[in-house]
Amino acid sequence: MADFYIRKGTGFPLGVVIKGDSIQFTIDTKTKDNKILIYHKNKLEITIPFGEAVYGNIYSLIIEGFNLDEISYSYLGDNEELPDKYAYQVLGNEMYGIKDDTYKLTYKPVTHYWYNWDYDERPHIDFKDSIIYLLHVRGFTSHKSSHVKDKGTFEGILEKLDHLKNLGINTLELMPVYEFEEYEFPSKKMQELSKVTGESVSGKINYWGYKEGFYYAPKSSYSAINDPIISFKNLVKELHKNGIELILQMYFPDTVKQNLIVDVLKFWVVNYHVDGFHLKGNKIPVSFIANDPFFTDTKILHDYIPENEIYDYTEKPEYKNLAVYSDSYMYTVRKALKGDEGLMRDLSHLIKDVPGKSGLINFVTNYYGFTLNDLFSYDRKHNEDNGEQNTDGCDYNFSWNCGVEGKTKKPAILNLRKRLIKNALFTLFTSKGTPLILAGDELCNSQKGNNNPYCQDNEISYVEWNNSSFTNDIYEFTQKLIAFRKSELNPIIQKDFSMLDTNKIGFPDLSFHSDEAWKSDFASYNRHLGILYSDYNSESEEAILYYFAYNFYWEAINFSLPNLPNDVEWNIKFSTGSISKPDKKNNDYELESRSCAVFTARFNKNKFTDRS
Repeated sequence: MADFYIRKGTGFPLGVVIKGDSIQFTIDTKTKDNKILIYHKNKLEITIPFGEAVYGNIYSLIIEGFNLDEISYSYLGDNEELPDKYAYQVLGNEMYGIKDDTYKLTYKPVTHYWYNWDYDERPHIDFKDSIIYLLHVRGFTSHKSSHVKDKGTFEGILEKLDHLKNLGINTLELMPVYEFEEYEFPSKKMQELSKVTGESVSGKINYWGYKEGFYYAPKSSYSAINDPIISFKNLVKELHKNGIELILQMYFPDTVKQNLIVDVLKFWVVNYHVDGFHLKGNKIPVSFIANDPFFTDTKILHDYIPENEIYDYTEKPEYKNLAVYSDSYMYTVRKALKGDEGLMRDLSHLIKDVPGKSGLINFVTNYYGFTLNDLFSYDRKHNEDNGEQNTDGCDYNFSWNCGVEGKTKKPAILNLRKRLIKNALFTLFTSKGTPLILAGDELCNSQKGNNNPYCQDNEISYVEWNNSSFTNDIYEFTQKLIAFRKSELNPIIQKDFSMLDTNKIGFPDLSFHSDEAWKSDFASYNRHLGILYSDYNSESEEAILYYFAYNFYWEAINFSLPNLPNDVEWNIKFSTGSISKPDKKNNDYELESRSCAVFTARFNKNKFTDRS
């Protein structure tokens, strides 16, 4: 190894900073005897003591004389390994999966400044226009049916870019992509027990990645080119070129300091151009982040947004960058879909409402719980493969197997399941909040009834890219529904409703109905709902009506649609069941059991006559 030179560092910033041929190493630790270990081509070459702290618990050294392309480093504190929380690239975890006893992590000194972003710009898509698609990088393309070259990687996502664009997706949410050690070695207690019993023990895969990790480093095993920094930047740049935003899930356990959380988020915005974060953890400083001017055009998703701590009473943000991401929509809609009673009033609010100053993320399925296909194929969870005697995972899924647990070939049950899947998608995409779908739901992906596959790095968790007639029907329905949402529906449902006829067209901008027109009935025994939206184009003087009929009952419901001006008819736009035309004479429509539909009508304001 060549001669090298050492001098005291400045103590700021934390991590590794490269300037010319010098490297500054700075760590924050409560240990005293701290050292830098320098490796040359994976072989330990030299140990360099940090010496005394620069400030408080900050230790910092500047070293000159090393070839950056040939070395890696790690730290010791009081002869114990110290993880570098600020590492930009982690070495030794490039192969995903089970590790042996020789497994060791080191860190590569790198810089972020030389990448060609090619005039990259963040799309800044409004929440009302966003269609979010949640995926796990490895699970999205690892299945053999994906037919991609680089399975389970950032590059694999780009190989499926046409699928995402054709579906109508414009926002991706990725489960953790920062570096984490997916293989968790057996605990000391398990190892000691194995010595007594003679049974071998093995650790588990933390497939999801919700644990403290190396928050500044993209996950190396998700790179197909053995350079996770370039792989991830290529992904972001290509998504942005195609008008797709990228939101990262960031999980911070209680042990992570809040100042580190803020620093991490800024780092990914500046260096990786990400568009937002879904923050997960119990001690997220949401108000502090939201009030930081740095994040005013970065999306922040969290299960609770304290608007009163962020905005003045009369203040209304020009660009909504905050959104509530909670389970309230999911469980209410699930119960309604399977026909539970007493839900229509709650459902009506969930369909039409969003917070005043924030967005609202709606979903029926997420990475935790059943897939959309399994939601109507299983009454009970089937997590036996997790090795916890099926005691893990949520017991209350509000699912329904339609009469048979799991797979079946019975046509009647398959048709019912298909209709329920369409009902779920229809309800989701006709609700005012931002719709989110779980990767594979448009392909009827199944996890075989496992509602908690946190440790399953196999086909249980991988998206199966099948192309059966059943799947193709659901995919095409989802595709058409998203296109309808983006082209026609958004201008109608995203308004601030007065529930008055402010346009003087004979119809309020929003009204609720039951099987009888103009008579909302939220009685607990009712399982059907009608919602009428109206809009008016002042230039063409055309009135536009959309009537949504939701029937979650196990019998057909005869909806009496509101009367229209003379010579104007209701036309059915979408239906999750069979399609027929409304009765012209009295505007009656029999909506079959467990199905939904939307009707449209257009007329010139001057043609309006009394409909009574």
